Amino acid sequence: MNLVFLSNYYNHHQAPLCEALSARAGVMFRFVACGEMTEERRKMWGEWRCLPDFVLVPKTQTDWDAVSQDILDADAVIVGSAPQALLRERLKAGKLIFRYQERPLKNGIEPLKFLPRMLKWYKWNPPSKPVYLLCASGFTAGDYAKFGLFRGRCYQWGYFPETRLYDIRALLAQKEAGSIFWAGRFLDWKHPDDALRVAARLRDDGYNFTLRIAGAGVLEPQLRAMVSELHLDGCVQLLGSLRPEQVRCEMERSRIFLLTSDRREGWGAVLNEAMNSGCAVVASDAAGATPFLVKDGVNGNVYHSGDTQELYEKVRRLLDDTAAQERFGKNAYKTITDTWNAQVAAGRLCELVRVILAGDPSPKFYLEGPCSCARRTEND
Repeated sequence: MNLVFLSNYYNHHQAPLCEALSARAGVMFRFVACGEMTEERRKMWGEWRCLPDFVLVPKTQTDWDAVSQDILDADAVIVGSAPQALLRERLKAGKLIFRYQERPLKNGIEPLKFLPRMLKWYKWNPPSKPVYLLCASGFTAGDYAKFGLFRGRCYQWGYFPETRLYDIRALLAQKEAGSIFWAGRFLDWKHPDDALRVAARLRDDGYNFTLRIAGAGVLEPQLRAMVSELHLDGCVQLLGSLRPEQVRCEMERSRIFLLTSDRREGWGAVLNEAMNSGCAVVASDAAGATPFLVKDGVNGNVYHSGDTQELYEKVRRLLDDTAAQERFGKNAYKTITDTWNAQVAAGRLCELVRVILAGDPSPKFYLEGPCSCARRTEND
């Protein structure tokens, strides 16, 4: 099987999936980097010093000509953020394409953009051609359904950061009592300030806890001012920007993890990582990863985005119930190690490609997890 993955740049969130595809027997895999990492991402993630052999970084016209031929010849092409023109010949030939997409309507339906978007999306995703959707958000299928696209061709997908295997009992035993963690860029749509408001209420109600916040961004002055104004210095630590490895260390020592993003959070790979680290997560229902990864009351808690009262109540109950913390942590870990990881995703994707190429236009053979059917979920 010959697979090509087009995206903007190679990073630690894509690496595990790409490595798993590359390592599969009978699979010839290439990742084509179509752009350059932004300075913000470089500072946050660092850069790869030595790219794997399967990563192609075209520089010259000769390089791009070779890539174009690879795209045309492949059995299937996976397309993330990449120039649409690279797919023109493949679309004409009617060859299999998978769109790897977060939700397109992060800002809701914008009436003035509706018709131009429809015309553009139909041009590059004609229903008469074998173009499928890998939904990197619980809301992707619903958003595209508003335009009548990808009917019967939507599959659950996401991002698959490194999955670590732990002795789960030992991992849970090392976690610090009352420890809460938040990680991400300090942007308005990630709502780190909601975590601080919850911390102030917990402090006022006499809870013994520590909230650690990792990140940097435009809201940092505001957050530091809030910590001071709310007198949270004794229970809140702003850690600054941490490398991915340092973030995982913080997750491994934390009992509770907060994901407070609104609908503009396409996925939220920190949720995968926190669940893999045995955290009891409390996640916003509007973040793209939440509908796929979290079952409320089973492997974590879900709250309505922006409802800080509900967020506070669910964190408070967890602090009161260490047994629930451990139960959620164990189940969250199992969700990632059993189902939502790169090895499972790679295997299922290859099987999906094989079955479609064999003549089944809408295979449905997984009940949940990667490559199961992505049904319409609303968040308007």
